[in-house]
Amino acid sequence: MIRIAVLLLSAGFASYVIGEKVVICYYGTWATYRTGLGKFDVGNINTALCTHVIYAFFGIDKTGKIVSLDAYLDFLTNFGKDNLRQFAKLKQKNSNIKLILAVGGWNEGSAKYSTMAASATYRKNFLNSATEWIKTYGFDGIDLDWEFPNQRDSVYGRADVTNYISLLHEMGTEFKKNGWLLTAAVAAQRDSISMSYDVPSMSKYLDFINIMAYDLNGSWDPVTGHNAPLHKGEGDTANREDLATVIYFKNISGAPPNKLTLGVPFYGHTFTLSSASSYGVRSPSNGPGIAGPYTATSGLIGYNEICAKFQSESWTKHYDSLAKVPYAHMNRNWVSYDNPDSITLKTEYALSMGLAGIMLWSIETDDFNNVCGGGNYPLLKAINKALASLLLSILYFRASLSLKLWFRSCRGDKIFSSSLSYCHSVAKKQHNPARLFSFSLRWI
Repeated sequence: MIRIAVLLLSAGFASYVIGEKVVICYYGTWATYRTGLGKFDVGNINTALCTHVIYAFFGIDKTGKIVSLDAYLDFLTNFGKDNLRQFAKLKQKNSNIKLILAVGGWNEGSAKYSTMAASATYRKNFLNSATEWIKTYGFDGIDLDWEFPNQRDSVYGRADVTNYISLLHEMGTEFKKNGWLLTAAVAAQRDSISMSYDVPSMSKYLDFINIMAYDLNGSWDPVTGHNAPLHKGEGDTANREDLATVIYFKNISGAPPNKLTLGVPFYGHTFTLSSASSYGVRSPSNGPGIAGPYTATSGLIGYNEICAKFQSESWTKHYDSLAKVPYAHMNRNWVSYDNPDSITLKTEYALSMGLAGIMLWSIETDDFNNVCGGGNYPLLKAINKALASLLLSILYFRASLSLKLWFRSCRGDKIFSSSLSYCHSVAKKQHNPARLFSFSLRWI
């Protein structure tokens, strides 16, 4: 792998996929308050595995200005943890990484954002404060996480959709002047997309649209189901959501694939089965299941938590060969989750659809401490490995084609010789590393 990487750089091909495909890592800052092996700080972020890291979350005040939701964590004042400054220092580890500030999130609700987007004055406050945060702390852009326009406790209802576009237009115009990124996290379900978004207009102003393609089923349902099925699975009907239909609907809604990222979950959903004897997909459920020791939320569990439970408890693992995701049960406990294999399949699918890359929620619930023996960051590394495999496949194809064309040209220089050593010497004399690479890759 190292040898090939050197050749790629010498041949000038290194940016072919790496420069185009992204790995956007959300970082849930509250993980610093977790205990033991679940505690996650800025220093735990592996900057070699993400192209973008998103700091989640900031909120807004009643006038639309962006504000910290945890001053003790974010700042140094009053003996705080100075997390924003520590986050900015990630660029000392990787100068190419993009650092983005997320504003919103589920707990922020929709009402404040509905009010802000409806007012030109409040939108201006939002834009001005975004500019101030970017300049003060070295962010590369803003990620909008309004969950969701025209839903939940929205104040202005359907008007949110056009007001959101006004906000994006004003921000996008200003951000483009300064070379800043503007991204957004959006709902995956078809009904939510129809209610909340003017997708073609959004696409004009956003650099990336991060599809939250998870929570497609959960403990709020009366039966068990997969958190993020790639395809329809066991017992699913035609109207069930899955990642493939989500991406298809986004495309026909007017979003260019090269602006879409597929969101994958680094967590699972837990259920309490109605009966221990009925444990398949779509089995009756009595509601939320076990909580993890770190995330401490009934119905939800991080990958680092569930993989540890598999080692210490007697769970039976299953695989839904239709949905392409695993699940497991123990007595009346049931969990839908993702592992490195299912994450790899999702990444490969996203790439096959021409998407910009992968978004993940969220980095702190990967097995970053290698508790489960698969190496640290097994899910994040699965994404990177799938991207690298695509890169090598494309390069091999291009090199093989170039080799055939050049070998014919080389034979024309010395018609009576097809010697490999002769052609190799021609490339050296021409001082053409790309040709030398194309020639050499066939023999690695």
